[in-house]
Amino acid sequence: MRETRATAQGLRAAIERSGYYPALVADAVESVVGTEEVVAYVIHHEATFDPAMEVRRHVTVLVLTPSRLLVCHTDEHPPGETVPRPHASTTTEGVRLDRIRSVALTRVVQDPAAYVPGMPPTEAVLTIGWGAIGHVDVEPATCGDESCEADHGYTGSITADDLLLRVSEAADGGEAVGQVLAFAGALSEATTRS
Repeated sequence: MRETRATAQGLRAAIERSGYYPALVADAVESVVGTEEVVAYVIHHEATFDPAMEVRRHVTVLVLTPSRLLVCHTDEHPPGETVPRPHASTTTEGVRLDRIRSVALTRVVQDPAAYVPGMPPTEAVLTIGWGAIGHVDVEPATCGDESCEADHGYTGSITADDLLLRVSEAADGGEAVGQVLAFAGALSEATTRS
């Protein structure tokens, strides 16, 4: 999606069509977009089930501007002990394009032997890494000798916590898969210019 005034209006309309707290989500997205132009966007509305078999909805909005990737994620939460009413939390982040380290796109194609060039995939997984958040897993180091009682210190690993967005034709529709493909292409192109 190339920048036009209609693209910014299209983003607002797409947020409203998602039906997931559109005023809240649009307000959060618009606050992080500010006066920048919208180059491309994708909206992913998803429902998950928690262990108590309650449905929890959340939406992720990714917006590409000429200088940044904007990420807006909104979750809904049921009433709890400390908060007696349902509530939602919205997190926004702006990442300069020159900070993005990788844009990975996985395409899943059914019956690959019958694949014809240009055939759309049935699923797409977009992974974006910019190294802002990582997980450190630490555990006691050992020497391999089960009877050894010496202190060998600790060992561990640091894993980047990238943004991952998965859509499928079965769950989200073919149009959603196409939107993720188009967004991934626009983001990849933009990061090569940064």
